[in-house]
Amino acid sequence: MSLDGYINDWMGSVEALYRDLDTWRYSDPGRESIRNTGAVVMGRNSFAMAEDPDTLAENYEYQVPIFVLTHAAPERRPRENERLTFTFVTDGIESAVYQAKAAAGNKDVTIIGAASTARQCLQAGLADELHIDIIPVLLGGGLRLFEHLDGESIRLERMKVAELPGGRTHMRFRIVK
Repeated sequence: MSLDGYINDWMGSVEALYRDLDTWRYSDPGRESIRNTGAVVMGRNSFAMAEDPDTLAENYEYQVPIFVLTHAAPERRPRENERLTFTFVTDGIESAVYQAKAAAGNKDVTIIGAASTARQCLQAGLADELHIDIIPVLLGGGLRLFEHLDGESIRLERMKVAELPGGRTHMRFRIVK
């Protein structure tokens, strides 16, 4: 997220926020997230960010079952491998999270990217932790992660703050239920 709270710019681009993605993958929080994740839930827009979804089977950092929250499954399934599989979930966030939990076993379910998917998880009480990386850039407009939380107050307990290469600040919070 940018320092002013946006997860993409006014044109929908995330380029300014992901210039150091390779650095993140090899940082302590990145390696920990990849190691502890047993399944991923992502929104359709996050899935669509891959120029060629077939490349995810060999190049995506999370080589686990992926549950894509969507209104309709794509006509063509992307390539999968023995670890990374895709399930397109059309019956809501609760279903996506429950299916992901079953697939993850005793590992974490990680929500990737999209503001809408993250907000739905928070509002439905399905999230246990919130991890945010702040990038030292001011986008001045775009999509805000926490813009439409319906006025609900969500209490957080800070667990960790870490400075990463490239000026990125990683913050981890427990959601107080």
